[in-house]
Amino acid sequence: MEIYKDLSSPASQQFEKLLNNQLSKNKIEEGKVIEGKITKITEKYIFLFIQGLKSEPVIDINEMKMIGMENKIIEGETIPVLLEKIEDKNGDVIVSAQKAKKIKGWFELEKAYEENKSINGKITSKCKGGVIVEHIETQSLMFCPGSQISDKPMKNIDHLIGIEQKFAIIKLDKLRGNACVSRRQIVSSNKKVDKAKIIEKFKVGDLIKDAVVKGYSSFGCFFEVNNEIDVLVHLQEISYSRVNHPDEIFSIGEKHDLKVITIDKEKLQIGCSIKQLSPDPFEHISNYEQGKKYKVKVVKIADYGCFCELEPGLSTLLHSSEISWTKKNISAKKIFEVGDLIDCVITEIDKEKRRVAISHKLTIENPYLSLEKKYPVGSDIEGVVTNLNEYALYVKLGDFDIDGFLHANDLSYLGKPEEELKKYKKGIKLKVKILEINKDDSKVRVGLKQLEKDPFDWFKDKKLNDTITVKVTSSDNKGLMVKPEGSDLEFLIKKSQIAVRTADARPSRFVGGERIDTAIAELNLDKRKVSLSIKLLEELQNKEAVSKFSSPLSGKNLPFSSLSDQLDDKKKDKDK
Repeated sequence: MEIYKDLSSPASQQFEKLLNNQLSKNKIEEGKVIEGKITKITEKYIFLFIQGLKSEPVIDINEMKMIGMENKIIEGETIPVLLEKIEDKNGDVIVSAQKAKKIKGWFELEKAYEENKSINGKITSKCKGGVIVEHIETQSLMFCPGSQISDKPMKNIDHLIGIEQKFAIIKLDKLRGNACVSRRQIVSSNKKVDKAKIIEKFKVGDLIKDAVVKGYSSFGCFFEVNNEIDVLVHLQEISYSRVNHPDEIFSIGEKHDLKVITIDKEKLQIGCSIKQLSPDPFEHISNYEQGKKYKVKVVKIADYGCFCELEPGLSTLLHSSEISWTKKNISAKKIFEVGDLIDCVITEIDKEKRRVAISHKLTIENPYLSLEKKYPVGSDIEGVVTNLNEYALYVKLGDFDIDGFLHANDLSYLGKPEEELKKYKKGIKLKVKILEINKDDSKVRVGLKQLEKDPFDWFKDKKLNDTITVKVTSSDNKGLMVKPEGSDLEFLIKKSQIAVRTADARPSRFVGGERIDTAIAELNLDKRKVSLSIKLLEELQNKEAVSKFSSPLSGKNLPFSSLSDQLDDKKKDKDK
């Protein structure tokens, strides 16, 4: 296999090109069910060939036996598998026949459910609340409630276990992979008149009175008519307003009038509508104006808000974010009840999308506007600490239902933020200054230290290289801690900035209490940053002395200049 040692060789590149071309012809995707051909069988495993894969995947024979496919373990046989990974960390292809069968079984159940068809199954065991049913074709397990086993009470169902019989699917939960079936519906339907003859009784346009809600799915709601036939009201035929799921509108057992809109004699299905029993409310939506206030009726409460009616049939959603100015995503259950009449402002009318948006909070004065009028930015206001976390306090401001955000950095000019924060608890009253009011985001920022004079104002009339007098408060290996005279601020003079000469740059020379002069090496009032340096002061003083007492390039500033003068004097004395 020398051809593979050098991947840059023309032969290797040609092989790679041919392989990639072959792979591109066969669209292999993870998560898909594909067909694999059995090429080899051992005591424990079977090997599959799947066109487009670089290696042969392997399946445990026990897995095939577990799902009842031992009769398929024959060389040359083709079986469906789920492609879980094209290549794992070991470079192997991972497939599963068991998962493929489960997925295929679920698709068949889903198709039967949507088409309202019965399935073949057998009761395998009893469980709490009912029995477990196995789908004959796919061996998928389903649950049949005790109430759906028969149309009459049964004390003993042992004679039904293991017998193949018909079941109706009454509920599918795709998210959890659960299916609920009913034997009772099949038993009941067998006792009724032939379904085709029942459908002959109906025609398009008929009004069906008191149809009972029997079940629903993501695409519509099923109703039972006269205890003899089930009809479907599609999601789009429930209401003129948008409906995400039938359970937003209906409850099992409710009675509603229906209008027949379609009859399919081949599939033996009847389609009905509820919304077509009433005129389209959007035909006179022009009676309503955007920006005006109206009374609406709460008809249903959800986790994300409540559904309201402007008039019968014309419903809209009041989202939780539009209920209150100050409480974000508040639960509508805490404020409203079904049947309440509340004031709302129409914020949007979209005729194309048939949507009306409303807001309850717009009928109430914005407390942030009221706060800004009475206490503009820069004002002081009394408050109470209502909550706190590891970096901030929340302060209820005066009589307003508003919590101001007080960051730990705004508690004190001098103290450390995390230590200052520990001084406060819920219920403490304090006065704060309003720093910012953001009406759009409904936020207020306040400060406590802003009530006091900023110690950094001491540096307002100072500039770089200015000389100031400081008092040494302590010293360590890092340098000197000093306080400028007349200021409460404390600064560190680093060890490297104590003196020009390295030998003199020793913090141990100072014991505390000394008054010394230093220069301002860095000054940024916006960033509240100041650096001090004794070394800089010495350099400035030396430079000043040189400029006063020496001429440029005279050499007088060198330490050996005096020695040179003395040698010249001695030479003159000898000559004499």
